[in-house]
Amino acid sequence: MARILIVDDAKFMRITLANILKKANHEVVGEAENGKEAVDFYMELKPDVVTLDITMPVMSGLEAVREIKQRDPHAKIIMCSAMGQQKMVVEAIEAGALDFIVKPFDESRVIEAIQRVLQ
Repeated sequence: MARILIVDDAKFMRITLANILKKANHEVVGEAENGKEAVDFYMELKPDVVTLDITMPVMSGLEAVREIKQRDPHAKIIMCSAMGQQKMVVEAIEAGALDFIVKPFDESRVIEAIQRVLQ
């Protein structure tokens, strides 16, 4: 069971992801709706894993990945992206994200990504 921080500007996406994770016996320790909140919550909550949307207001997921990895090089971050954002996904992986999941979420793919980054 992992402690997970969910970051997405769309509430329904956070709810969808939280339901998938809870069903798999993971604990959702927090939710954020932009990259700035993600960085602040990460430092406060110290989650095992962060799921991070790429496109958000205030601070993008790419900026948040860089900021979190700068503060904690061991952070385990999974990027979430809509179809057609491959270039941004590559940038996110280069910035330190360990995996990515595509929206709309496929339950088995989400669980697989969480298990992979926890190894």
